[in-house]
Amino acid sequence: MPRAQKALSLAVGCLCVAAVAATADQDEVANEIAECMAAQGLPAESVVPAAAPGLFEVEVQGGDYLYVTPDCRYFIFGNLYEIQDDHRLVAVTEGRRSARRLEIVEGVAEADTLVFSPDGGPKASVLVFTDTDCGYCRQLHNQMDEYHALGIEIRYVAYPRAGVGSPTYDRMVSAWCATDPLDALTRLKNGEEIPPRTCVNPVATQYQLGQDVGLSGTPTLVLADGRMLPGYTPPAQLAALLEL
Repeated sequence: MPRAQKALSLAVGCLCVAAVAATADQDEVANEIAECMAAQGLPAESVVPAAAPGLFEVEVQGGDYLYVTPDCRYFIFGNLYEIQDDHRLVAVTEGRRSARRLEIVEGVAEADTLVFSPDGGPKASVLVFTDTDCGYCRQLHNQMDEYHALGIEIRYVAYPRAGVGSPTYDRMVSAWCATDPLDALTRLKNGEEIPPRTCVNPVATQYQLGQDVGLSGTPTLVLADGRMLPGYTPPAQLAALLEL
């Protein structure tokens, strides 16, 4: 092998070894940070190198992110932003939250949701965490015809704010288990009673899903790009956000 080619091969080999060693070092640091965070009562969902050099990004339950020094001596709880070369400000943390939310909600089977779709098919579909006793949830539902007129499909997932085992939880299980779930949910949102029913249902799982994405109340809307809109959003405003 010519000397120059041999030197090049050795250099490439050294770079590969260095890259493997760096990856191993990062994995070791990430494991140590995860243990450190757990000791502080902040169990990590993931630990990866952050966009900001010298920091690791830690995802904790509820959709929150921490930025931690490699020795786990200091951490920042908050949002990370990047000023790009063209001076645009990019919300790095919110981008991570949106991607994570999208990953979670894409795992929700349509068969487990209660879907109110406009005639002729939707132009856009929105996932809505709902509670049957929430006033703004009822307001949103009472305007279903207006959402439909704008081409917006509403896919409901259950989020009984009082928690699993509460009276609201039982009512939502009864709706999901009803012969006509859409009618049952509408009746509950109109303040009516429906016959109690049980079956294999996703209500508890969906409640936990809301916890995982960091819900603070209902209704909460999740758009197709992972953006989360807490609170009631009027039909025209939602259509504008969806660029319909």
